[in-house]
Amino acid sequence: MPKEHKKRGRREEKKRMRLMHDEQGEDQDDAQDVASKRQKYEEEEEDKMKGNLDSDQTPKEPAFDIPFFGLLDEDEQAYFKVVDSMLELNQFENDEERDLLLASVYKEAEGKELKIANSQSCSRLMERMIMMSNPSQLKALFQKFNGHFLHLVQHRFASHCCESLFLHSAPIVTQELIAPFETNKQDDNDDGIYISMENLFLYVVNELEGNLGYLMTDHFASHALRVLLVVLSGRPLVDTATTSLLQSKKKERIDIANQVPRKQDAYNVTRSVPSSFSEALDNMISGTMTGLDTTYLRALATHPVGNPVLQLLLELEFSRSGKQKAKDENSLFRRLLPDDPIVQGTMSASFITSLLYDAVGSRLLETVVQYAPGKVFKAMYRNLFREKLGNLAKNEIAGFVMIRMLERLSQEDLQHATEQICPQICNLVEHSRTSIIKTLIERCQVRGVDTSPISQDIQRAYHGENSNLLVSMLKLDLQDTEGMALERKKQLEISDAGKTHASFLAQSMLEAPGPLREMITASILSLDTSSLVVMARNRTATHVLQKALTCHGQTKLFLRKSIQSFQGHTLDLATDPIASHVVDIFWDAAGDQLFLRERVAQELLENEVDIKESFSGRVVWRNWMMDLYKRRRLDWIKQAKGIATDNEEAHIKDQQPAKSAIELAREKYAVAKKTQRNGKFQGKARIQVPKDQP
Repeated sequence: MPKEHKKRGRREEKKRMRLMHDEQGEDQDDAQDVASKRQKYEEEEEDKMKGNLDSDQTPKEPAFDIPFFGLLDEDEQAYFKVVDSMLELNQFENDEERDLLLASVYKEAEGKELKIANSQSCSRLMERMIMMSNPSQLKALFQKFNGHFLHLVQHRFASHCCESLFLHSAPIVTQELIAPFETNKQDDNDDGIYISMENLFLYVVNELEGNLGYLMTDHFASHALRVLLVVLSGRPLVDTATTSLLQSKKKERIDIANQVPRKQDAYNVTRSVPSSFSEALDNMISGTMTGLDTTYLRALATHPVGNPVLQLLLELEFSRSGKQKAKDENSLFRRLLPDDPIVQGTMSASFITSLLYDAVGSRLLETVVQYAPGKVFKAMYRNLFREKLGNLAKNEIAGFVMIRMLERLSQEDLQHATEQICPQICNLVEHSRTSIIKTLIERCQVRGVDTSPISQDIQRAYHGENSNLLVSMLKLDLQDTEGMALERKKQLEISDAGKTHASFLAQSMLEAPGPLREMITASILSLDTSSLVVMARNRTATHVLQKALTCHGQTKLFLRKSIQSFQGHTLDLATDPIASHVVDIFWDAAGDQLFLRERVAQELLENEVDIKESFSGRVVWRNWMMDLYKRRRLDWIKQAKGIATDNEEAHIKDQQPAKSAIELAREKYAVAKKTQRNGKFQGKARIQVPKDQP
């Protein structure tokens, strides 16, 4: 076959390559133009779907240039990375050594704080420094950031530093409210002027004021704004509900090894905040809502970044002045749902219906259902939801809103809801949506509603036979997995997420005396010993077994039969990291049946060598006080009967806290005063003369 005619030489080769490059560049430019047009078209379509907002309705970002704070040189980055690893490991001999290193790092970072906060590699160091800093250092860092917070909260890395600074500085505000001014003199700045943490937070609020509208939808600033709102409101800083609003599940956790846990009273309870914080919070809420109409707010309800801020604002509005705000036309709630009352056919009812089936908007509706005033919720429930509970229960997204509704229903409404949900139990079980059934059982137990219809439908959903109820519910594989690797066991147990929800359902059934509890207990007693051992070793099923042994009001007959079923397998249970918790529970489950405790203890003693070779076995050995059982059997029996031994009584006296100097002085004064009073009384008695004596 003839070959293509080509010119030879280096010049012709370079010319041909240059022409090919030019053609490829033109093709790439055309592709980029097409891609940009497509992206622009998709963005326009997305704006139309979110409500066809006009340009003057949407808050605009102010026209300013983001400042550049500079970069760290190579030597500085190397130094700060080494310090970051040292702080992360936290392998200091004492706190004084750690504080000295932290002070030297602050001295080295003088004038470079903004560079570090904006650095991808060193911003984690800034967060760890904030976690270890004292109030004086936090205030100094606050003042370094002052005037730049508007830019920092919008930065990808500096925003995390701002969040950490707000969270760790919030307890100091409460401390300054309680402590007198003299105790805070050490917090003076270099000029000798005392600045309270309260004023530093107010400076931040003033700096962000006027820009809150667009910060709500900023990908990074939204999180810092939520943290600031929580700090100003006095809500708990470390709480499940608060954490889910403040940060995403993908957020990187900045930890410090061997760090002392946070104080419960400082982070986990409602904090006292000054009155200026309440005023600043009101100004922030009103400033955020300024210029936003109903159309934009409803579009914001389905915005993945703006929705959590809207949830928090609604929750704060309801919790601080729910009844008054629900009637105020300028409130956030009335701007979202202006119709009063909300009935079928209104725009508010249509908006609520759209939120029900939206993955993002349903979370906002959960907040409304959970925190709305009673009168508003009852009207909304009876007009919109009362007759549709059966259909709502079947929907994957609306089911979460329905759970919040069940938590607020009265006895009469709950009885009506039970009648509508029970026919859907088979469908819910089939799709592993048992959270609604669990909540329904718990609320029926609280309100005193009969749970017999629920038990019948649950039994029908899991194919009826009590002997197979738990096996079907928990999807147990009764094959022994003793020789299987631990990682493989975890993979098999976690492969089906419905097992965890089914375990929660079974535990809620055990908490409800009556037919629901009897179904689970009868199913446990019908299993053979090998199946019970497999159940005790299963990561999700073991919690059902533990709950059955510890639930309030459990019969002694069930407890005795259950413990006796494991005889001969105590060694296997005690040396298993999961099943060992069941052996620990045997002690409390035996109660006043002393012979059950003695049988388990004797079996543990017979396998002492094998048990002590396992970590979980040693824990069981210590919890059962087996050393005492082995050496002083009578004292162990007294312990099992609940009688304190002589050594324990002496130990209790030794463990009593030492009295302080003021307590000893008070006792000494009381004894002296009593002695003086008795002496006066005896003196008066001695000098008295009988009346009949001359």
